[in-house]
Amino acid sequence: VVAAAVIGQPDEIRDEAVRHHPTILSVARFLARLDCLLNLAEVAAQNGYCRPQVLEDGAIRIEDGRHPVVEKMITGERFVPNTIEMDNESQQVLIITGPNMAGKSTVLRQIALSVIMAQMGSFVPARKAGIGIVDRIFTRVGALDNLSQGQSTFMVEMQETANILHNATERSLVIMDEIGRGTSTFDGLSIAWAVAEYLHDLHDVGVKTLFATHYHELRQKGVKTLFATHYHELTELAGRKPRVANLNIAVREWNDEIIFLRKLVPGGTNRSYGIQVARLAGIPAEVIARAKKILLSIENGEHGFAWPDRSPKTARSSPLQLDLFRPTENQVIEKLRELDISRTSPLEALNLLNRL
Repeated sequence: VVAAAVIGQPDEIRDEAVRHHPTILSVARFLARLDCLLNLAEVAAQNGYCRPQVLEDGAIRIEDGRHPVVEKMITGERFVPNTIEMDNESQQVLIITGPNMAGKSTVLRQIALSVIMAQMGSFVPARKAGIGIVDRIFTRVGALDNLSQGQSTFMVEMQETANILHNATERSLVIMDEIGRGTSTFDGLSIAWAVAEYLHDLHDVGVKTLFATHYHELRQKGVKTLFATHYHELTELAGRKPRVANLNIAVREWNDEIIFLRKLVPGGTNRSYGIQVARLAGIPAEVIARAKKILLSIENGEHGFAWPDRSPKTARSSPLQLDLFRPTENQVIEKLRELDISRTSPLEALNLLNRL
């Protein structure tokens, strides 16, 4: 109406727009909201999303959840949905293990995205979902550095972790992917273990009262945490902390090959299949063969490697660091079981005894 009345008169069009700007802005806001809701509805209808139930107990239960982007971008295989359940009683901290490329990071991200989508009023990519309200989602994923400020990848990782530990509440959701990998194995493992314990015990005030049930309620705090890791020792936390559970991404071995099943199953795993993944990435066959020999030497507890073009006298010999969680006695027993007494000379036996 305004344009028709003053067509050809730019100044008058401007003046009329200024005079009617409250109405124009109101219509624009309404159309923006309508456009957003229509897009959410269209995407939900086209992709089989479900309406999530809002859970007052803070739990997160997603059946056959999917990643809304990866399921559209994936080629050559179908997207495998996964079910996840988190609560504040028995499955508050989930330790997720499995090899690289198996899908751990995808599972972490799809859960975080489903929580965000549910809280913005959208349907979620799942068969069924019940999602509690969270105040914030904290993530420590990916690898990056800040060279301009002299910060290494590990330093940035620790700063992000520190921010999570200082600011997470019992209503937060924490996503941690491969924390501690930027430093030595045992330093990284120790940090990852301590961080997982801290998140489990966070806000655990431990004030004892006259009523056991009240005491139980006060002590059950902690933060809902998804913790993906290659440190398989962390799976022992499930036996030490009441609200830690283990999950792993299933794989199958076939003729020295690995098949990624992409399925999240209960329990932990103690293999990373790193050499098989390296071969899939195109590492030369001779490097893969050498890596297998070195891995076998380490698993057998040998103190040094027979490096090419070196005699045994000049071979590198640096004692391996003791396993942080396996009792030393078990290693001694394994060595003794491997010993063939009928073929061992007295001198060799003394040398073995000295090493043990």
